[in-house]
Amino acid sequence: MQINPLPRQRRKEARPAEIIEAALLLFHQKGYSATKLDDIAHFAGVTKGTVYLYFSSKEALFKAAILETIQPNLDRIEETAMNSQASATQRLKTAMSSWASSMNECKGSITKLMIAEAGNFPELSDFYIETVVKRSRQLLIHLIQAGIDSGEFRPIDAHMLAITLFSPILLTSIWRHTYANLDPITYDLNQLSDFHLDIVFNGIALSKQS
Repeated sequence: MQINPLPRQRRKEARPAEIIEAALLLFHQKGYSATKLDDIAHFAGVTKGTVYLYFSSKEALFKAAILETIQPNLDRIEETAMNSQASATQRLKTAMSSWASSMNECKGSITKLMIAEAGNFPELSDFYIETVVKRSRQLLIHLIQAGIDSGEFRPIDAHMLAITLFSPILLTSIWRHTYANLDPITYDLNQLSDFHLDIVFNGIALSKQS
């Protein structure tokens, strides 16, 4: 499949973002190991030397892409979760909705990419686990525990519930970017998140009759 270069921007301050965008698109389409810095430079409409002005290596570029694309969303979710005066139930709904929306808008699956490349690039996998997976999981655990402490949720293993909440959305995101051409069903991650939370909340909410 032919990959057309991105439109060139003349504003110098926009170049790092354009290079990151080009890198992510190519990583998703070709894989991390098969993507060369020359490919990224061409796709971004800049020279390879320009790429090196901002990123010392392809690994540094990948890490920057994670920090620039995923971390801001985690920051927003964390800010809402920690500082909102809403109920634990509502904060948990907001967090899951934000995650689903961000994955709906993504043009590829970072998780799928990491699964494919984990064996060859363990340092990148460690970076992704530490900066994305563990932080996301801990945030969910915090929200669940807040609900338990407030009496909104019955006592439950918060770690196991965090995994239970996020796994279906994560797996469906990977499925969409793997079998989209073969599976006629359109998967909307926001709808899946809402449906899954409805089932889970009915299982963890304290009975009003108790």
